[in-house]
Amino acid sequence: MADETPDTPDTPDASADDAVTDASAVAVEEVPAIDPAVAALFERFEAALGDGVVDHADSFGTLVVRVKPDAWKRAAEVARADLDCDYLSFISGIDWMPAPKPAGDEGGDTSAPVQPDTMTFGVTGSDGRLQVFAHVQSTTRHWGVTIKTDVADPAPTVDSWVSVYPGADWHERECWEMYGVDFSGHPKIRHLYLPGEFEGNPLRKDFALLAREVKPWPGLVDVEPMPGDDTEEGDS
Repeated sequence: MADETPDTPDTPDASADDAVTDASAVAVEEVPAIDPAVAALFERFEAALGDGVVDHADSFGTLVVRVKPDAWKRAAEVARADLDCDYLSFISGIDWMPAPKPAGDEGGDTSAPVQPDTMTFGVTGSDGRLQVFAHVQSTTRHWGVTIKTDVADPAPTVDSWVSVYPGADWHERECWEMYGVDFSGHPKIRHLYLPGEFEGNPLRKDFALLAREVKPWPGLVDVEPMPGDDTEEGDS
């Protein structure tokens, strides 16, 4: 006699459900969580600076704000007056241009490349190769903000922060010396490290370093043999 037991409905594939769950978890993990304190700090900054803000980001718990060049000095005033940032940590420059390869080098050491071939930017982006950035902190509120702005190339210029943060004096002199950025309104821009007759800006990527003409940066050329490995053929 034939078996009249009704067919059992197909059991859902548990592995498929697990895959969907795993995929959802990965999708959630790809969206970085925004620190509420950083978000609140940015709201205060944006409310005071208005349309001078270009972009912002939470970088490892620190607020980074990119502002328009004509809002650079106003950004310092906002940081000091509205965010209680009474301490200037630094002002410096960034050159996003890739470092040129040594003459005659067709590829160098490709086992662990350390130099990009195309221009890449950090958080909040950039409109060109040169930027000025600064970090200020509040010694009472225990928070800080990094402020960035784009500067033109050639003839990069931004307003000086010396009237807002007097300590900006030598930071701006160093940035002018090393990157060629002029700070409009600085009381007396002049060399800080280099002799007065020195020409060029040593921290720009296209500045030719004589020492690296003789011996290129490690990692940009083939690795040299270790001492004792340069035996000639036929030596036993």
